[in-house]
Amino acid sequence: MNKPTGIRCRKGSATARLSGCRWWPILTAILVLCVAGPTPAPAQSVSATSDWPQWRGPDRSGRSPETGLFDQWPESGPPPVWKVEGLGAGFGSLAVVETAMGPRVFLQMQVGRQSAVAALDAADGRLVWSRAIGPSRDNDRGPGPRATPTVVGDRIYALTENGDLAALRVNDGEILWQRNILNDFNGSNIEWLLSESPLVDDDHVYVTPGGRGAGIVALDPDTGRTMWVSDDLGDRAGYASLILENVGGVPILMTLTAAAGVGVRATDGALMWRYTESANRTANAATPVFAGDQVFFSSSYGGGGGLVRLTASGGTVGAEEVYHTRNMENHHGGMIYVDGYLYGFHNSILTCLDFATGERMWRDRSVGKGAIAYADGHLYILSENNRVGLVEANPAEYVEKGRFEIEDEGLSSWAHPVISGGRLYIRNQGTVMAWDVRGR
Repeated sequence: MNKPTGIRCRKGSATARLSGCRWWPILTAILVLCVAGPTPAPAQSVSATSDWPQWRGPDRSGRSPETGLFDQWPESGPPPVWKVEGLGAGFGSLAVVETAMGPRVFLQMQVGRQSAVAALDAADGRLVWSRAIGPSRDNDRGPGPRATPTVVGDRIYALTENGDLAALRVNDGEILWQRNILNDFNGSNIEWLLSESPLVDDDHVYVTPGGRGAGIVALDPDTGRTMWVSDDLGDRAGYASLILENVGGVPILMTLTAAAGVGVRATDGALMWRYTESANRTANAATPVFAGDQVFFSSSYGGGGGLVRLTASGGTVGAEEVYHTRNMENHHGGMIYVDGYLYGFHNSILTCLDFATGERMWRDRSVGKGAIAYADGHLYILSENNRVGLVEANPAEYVEKGRFEIEDEGLSSWAHPVISGGRLYIRNQGTVMAWDVRGR
C-alpha cells in the first residue's frame, strides 16, 4: 500500500517534518493517529475564552467576541504561530474548540478517495487524529469536502460532499452513528456538491437533504434517528447553511435553498414562508443574516439582496419584504451585521449597506473578492486570490488596517477565516495557518 503525502508542520518560519507520523489506509476507512512528532519550540498558550465551534462562529453570525486585538497590522502581517501543510484537499472552514484533551482545530478534508474529519492540536498544528466517514467527490472546482464540522460538547457532527453525515467523538474521532442523507431522504447531489455545515441544538441535528418532501430534516443528536421531515418543503438543497432564530417565541430555521429563502418551524418542520426574490437558479450559497425581527438573504448571478420582516402570531411566523436591492449580490463569502450596517462582497466589491434601508454607504475593491469574519471592530477578509486583509467595520468610509499574502495552493481560497483565542486561523486547501493577532 502507498503512503500518502507527508504532513509538514512549520512553527513560525521554521519548517520541520512530523517524524513520528505515518498515514496508512486501513481497509476502506482511513484512520490517522498522529501522536508523536518533533519537539516543537514552546507553544504559546491558546485562550479558551472564545471558541469558534461551527460554521461562522458561536452563533453563525460570522462574529467573534474577541477583544484586545491588533487594530493595525505590521506591513508583513501579524506574527505567524504555525503552519501545517500536506493535509487533504477541501474548501470548508475550521472549528476551534477547547476540549478535555486540550485546544483543538477541527476540519474536513480528502484523504485518498475518502472524505475525512481531522483534529489538529491548536497549540502547534500537530495532527492528532483523522477519520474517514465516506467516499470523496470531485468536480470542476476541485475535490474534497466543502463543509465545516460542528462541535457540541464531546461530539463532532460532519456532513460530507457526498451526503454522509456522522457523529464522532471529539477526543479520538470514533464514529458514534452515521447515515447518508441523500440516500435516506431521496435527495440528489447538487452541481458543485453538498456544502452545508450541520446545525445542532440540544435536541436536534438539522440538515438539508433537498429530497422530495424532505427539504430539511431533524435528527436525534444521540442516535441519528429521524425526528421530523419538512414534508411541505420539496426544494432541492442550495449551498447555504441553516441558522436558527427565535421569532416572537417561535424557533425558526432559515436558509437559502436552490429556489428560495425559507423559514421552517424548528419544532416540527412546518414551512412558515418562502421568499424567492433573492434566490437565483445557479447557486444560492450565502448564509442568511438575522437581526431584530428581520432577515437578509442574498445571492449572486442576479439574485440581489432582500430584507424580510418576520412577524409571529399564534405559533406561526409570516414574512413581508422590506426592500430588495441590487447593491448586495453576495456569492459565497458571507455577510456581517455590525451596529445597524451590513458588510459583504457585492460580487467582487466589498460593500457597506444600511441594514434598515439598503442604502449603500461605500464600496471598495479591498483585497479582492473573498470571505469575511468580524472581531473587535474589524473585518477579517480572505480573498479567493490568496490575500488577507484587516478593514475597519466603519460605515462612514473604507479604512484598511493591513494586508498580506499567503501561498497559492492551486485552487481558489474560499474557506472563511476564523478568530479564536487571540489567533487568526486560515485554511487554504491542504494548508492550515495560525497568526497571533492579540494587541500589544
